[in-house]
Amino acid sequence: MSKPDQLLVDVAALVESGHSNQMSLTVVAGGAVITGRLAPEALWRQRVSEVLADSARLSDFSAVFTATTCKEGPPTHLHFHVARILQGTVGIPETGGMYRVAIEDVSAWTMGDFSYSDH
Repeated sequence: MSKPDQLLVDVAALVESGHSNQMSLTVVAGGAVITGRLAPEALWRQRVSEVLADSARLSDFSAVFTATTCKEGPPTHLHFHVARILQGTVGIPETGGMYRVAIEDVSAWTMGDFSYSDH
């Protein structure tokens, strides 16, 4: 989208203000279908930082995600937690991942997450 969908921006702002990670959303961005739960950016950053801190090879990057950012205005990104990229009948990764998607890159979206089957 050249201009972000205001309704999607409003949904992201509500997630940010409520500090909730219970809103399920599915988006199409860059041709990829991503499904999962939205999280406030601060919670998302904290979780990514924890995962990186536990890695022997990537722990140095942990601090980048704990740096506080003071930003004004509406949200510009969606922060997915327990998310999957849907490819055919498979969700990648199986356990869910942490994805950050620019709202302006979303070409379609729907409330809720899609299930997938490995059968």
